[in-house]
Amino acid sequence: MCGICGFIGKRQNQSEILTNMMNAIIHRGPDSADQYITEEAALGFRRLSIIDLENGSQPMVNETGEMALVFNGEIYNFQELRKELVDHGHIFKTHTDSEVLLHGYEEWGEKLLDRVRGMFAFLIWDNVKKEIFAARDFFGIKPFYYTIVDGVFVFGSEIKSILEYPGYKKELNEEALEHYLSFQYSVMNETFFKGIFKLDPGHFLRFTDGKVYKTQYFDPTLDPKLNLSDEELIKKLDQVIQESVNAHMIADVEVGGFLSSGVDSSLVVSEFSAEKTFTVGFISETSKYNEASYARELAEHLGLEHYSKLISREEYWDAIPKVMYYLDEPSGDPSAIALYFVAQEAAKKVKVVTSGEGADELFGGYNIYLEPDSLKYYQMLPRGLRKKIGAWAQKRPHVKGRNFLIRGSKTVEERFIGNANMFSYEERRKILKHPTNAPSPQEVLKSCYAKVSDLNDASKMQYIDLKNWLPGDILQKADKMSMAHSLELRVPFLDKEVFMLARQLQPKAKQRKRVTKYIFRKTAELHLPQKTSDKKKLGFPVPIRVWLADEEGYNLMKTELESDLAKKFFNTEELVKLLDDHKAGRDDNSRKIWVVYAFLVWYRVFFEKKKTA
Repeated sequence: MCGICGFIGKRQNQSEILTNMMNAIIHRGPDSADQYITEEAALGFRRLSIIDLENGSQPMVNETGEMALVFNGEIYNFQELRKELVDHGHIFKTHTDSEVLLHGYEEWGEKLLDRVRGMFAFLIWDNVKKEIFAARDFFGIKPFYYTIVDGVFVFGSEIKSILEYPGYKKELNEEALEHYLSFQYSVMNETFFKGIFKLDPGHFLRFTDGKVYKTQYFDPTLDPKLNLSDEELIKKLDQVIQESVNAHMIADVEVGGFLSSGVDSSLVVSEFSAEKTFTVGFISETSKYNEASYARELAEHLGLEHYSKLISREEYWDAIPKVMYYLDEPSGDPSAIALYFVAQEAAKKVKVVTSGEGADELFGGYNIYLEPDSLKYYQMLPRGLRKKIGAWAQKRPHVKGRNFLIRGSKTVEERFIGNANMFSYEERRKILKHPTNAPSPQEVLKSCYAKVSDLNDASKMQYIDLKNWLPGDILQKADKMSMAHSLELRVPFLDKEVFMLARQLQPKAKQRKRVTKYIFRKTAELHLPQKTSDKKKLGFPVPIRVWLADEEGYNLMKTELESDLAKKFFNTEELVKLLDDHKAGRDDNSRKIWVVYAFLVWYRVFFEKKKTA
């Protein structure tokens, strides 16, 4: 695990520039650092030692010196691939998974990506062809950013390393802001920084003759065709999860586990011999925001050494600038800060942890996926009539069942943009001082919906989240918050083999009797107490709704929403109205307010140089 960065193109002071880029991501790899420099290439590597502790340094060069690799991630089937490559005559100098990628590319070219199993972002420089080959994993677990400055290809695991490259002129991408207000994360492949792009999950690129050529090699499409009994499905799913968890245990250091009160992380830690687990909760008057006791109880049941931390309101607010710095781009997800703290605790004891990310997206775990079933009878009414009812309800904010009537008047393509749906297209244009020509969320997702037009509504929603919410929010914060503390996070559910089974599950295996992740929960019952396998998803819940309604939180937020910075981007009277309505209990606007606040903090960190520590 590590941080990678560099540039391809001739320029002076290569080592000095590269060192500055590497120093910006030292948290991703504090154990060691190295460089590969030629007349045309400068590749940098910061290492967090996990496998082959003595000999795993990068950048790595092949036998002939014609190719060089930098790699961030883990390849879980590298031992099988290594054996195959040795049989083909390749000579290995190390026992690392990194070297398997280098020889694998020599042997199979881009077809290497069909063979690997893992999480990865890597770049190979071919010094003979004068060509870059770079790839990002299937689901977007590991990040990869790039830009072109005066014909030079510049890349990094994090944007902050690219910002250190001389010649890049930092400029806010206001179109990204507009999308962010709806999705609560950056949905574009161009980031919040103009000209800096992220390589999409399941894609590789080539850079040759000054041009970037991108190709998709994997798409998490669903094919619900598996006709098996519940018993057969449970047996198959249990086998594939156990096998994936075992594969994810490969390490030359101790592996721990994140443990919330829910079924996902609980099932992972029950499947391997971790000795240490970690959770966080909040010092709050409401037990809803402190699930630490549930996690501790399960850890004791499984015989695990458990560590937990209760986060105070003051700690939470103080950490937000640091979190935004490590995230690179603003995130309106309040749980990112909770994840920052649980990673901080884990890093005191271990170098690697497992987590339960991806189970909800693969197995249909979000409560919103039950919505199509609750709307099915209402949607038997003629669409024209439903439209009229929805328009009537829209104008009556206090009508009981208003949201049901509005959402039921729309198709799934019109109403669902992902797990987070903050400001509508009309709302965001109302609050923005300078709206752009950014398309509506529905327009952004049109091509995704077109690929799954033959699926039922819940499966369509699942695919939208797999393509957008999962890499844009869930995995973005998972990677950045863990690496902020030099901690490797592994996600066994987001495994190619697990996905190949999950994609074939029929709707009844995912949602049944108003229960989410039905077959997954039944599988979990083999290993966990029923109260854990049945528990509703909470993750690490954050009490921002409560905080923004009390006097202290209200006053703090009002000051922020009326600041000169806020006035630069927003019609602040509209923001204050949202806050006032929230405090008065007329609407729960906490998430909308938080999205705006997170952007303001992020902007200060990156554009006003506000200190993060």
